[in-house]
Amino acid sequence: MDDEKKAGILIVDDNPANLDVLVDYLEDSGFRIFVSTSGERAIQQLEHIKPDIILLDIMMPGMDGFETCRYLKEKKATRHIPIIFMTALSETVDKVRGFYMGASDYITKPFQQEEVLVRLTTHLTIQRQKKELAALNAKFFKTNTELYEANRRLSESNAAKDKFFSVIAADMRSLFFYLLNLSDSLADTASGCDCKNIEELAWSVRDSVRQAYHLMENLLHWSKVQIGVAEFQPRKLNLHEVISKNILLMTDMAKQKEIDLSHTVESDMSVYADANMTDTILFNLISNAVKFTHKGGEAEVTARFPDSDEKKFVEIAVSDTGIGIRGSDIPKLFRLNEKFKKLGTAGEKGSGLGLLLCKELVETLRGKIWVESEVGKGTTVRFTLPCTGK
Repeated sequence: MDDEKKAGILIVDDNPANLDVLVDYLEDSGFRIFVSTSGERAIQQLEHIKPDIILLDIMMPGMDGFETCRYLKEKKATRHIPIIFMTALSETVDKVRGFYMGASDYITKPFQQEEVLVRLTTHLTIQRQKKELAALNAKFFKTNTELYEANRRLSESNAAKDKFFSVIAADMRSLFFYLLNLSDSLADTASGCDCKNIEELAWSVRDSVRQAYHLMENLLHWSKVQIGVAEFQPRKLNLHEVISKNILLMTDMAKQKEIDLSHTVESDMSVYADANMTDTILFNLISNAVKFTHKGGEAEVTARFPDSDEKKFVEIAVSDTGIGIRGSDIPKLFRLNEKFKKLGTAGEKGSGLGLLLCKELVETLRGKIWVESEVGKGTTVRFTLPCTGK
């Protein structure tokens, strides 16, 4: 095949020697390969070359992969080139942050050559189909602005859905791989009648299943909000009942850590909100309060009418006596492009998406959310919900 007709791939990695085998494999597969050793150098090269796709390493000195991707997506000449991140990172927030910056996909190190080839081929096919579709739209629907806009929105919606399902699938796969290993260990231990180890493994399996389910719920809720398909059915809710139910769900975990978990919400207090969204907000915030509070601490949910509000909104607060957060880190809690994750006081893990999801849902319900915290003394997360549908 004429070199000019081969698809071009720009590989950006500060240690290209590690990619020799991958480069040889892709060249043998019929691609033209360009290599750059830094984000800055890649930007310079792209003034002279026009690859069909970019493989971009995340962890590079100087201008890292996230910053390089953001820069390329802001430039008219390069914003349409698909970018696939190459990463050894496994956290959900890192992957979602990559998509937020404009990446089309990611591949994990160490590489599986066949997987790399399949992903490249898939995105090159999608890119070609986009160009063909754009040409058809320009030809047949040039005068029909409304239809063209509807098609664009549909394409974006499908792309967003695919990205979030990709994240969900990858993280659920990791969690269930861990569960499979635990199950094997549990079976082996059971055959030796080691009751103490069986109990420890059983608790680990239970905690991992809860983590997997909570991760899946958060990601599904958040993805629905992002692509505009979240169900929204506001109605009058008894706040006392809703909070009591969500505290009950966390009672076992609180007892394990000897945490006093309670609420002081009056029995006749109500809000006008979607029940599922309100449950999701409260469960995430109460779960965080228990997670980040030391053994023997306290966590409490309260609610009040702001003095100047004339009972238009209720202010709900979830407070704990836990580890607290530095003031400079508080803004990061609600930013997708900022990574801020901590283990709980008993080593509990999380996806890092809980507060992001709460912010999206609170704002959907016409409320506000904010955090007050002091390191070593505890955290209070406050949010408002309307009392009426007006």
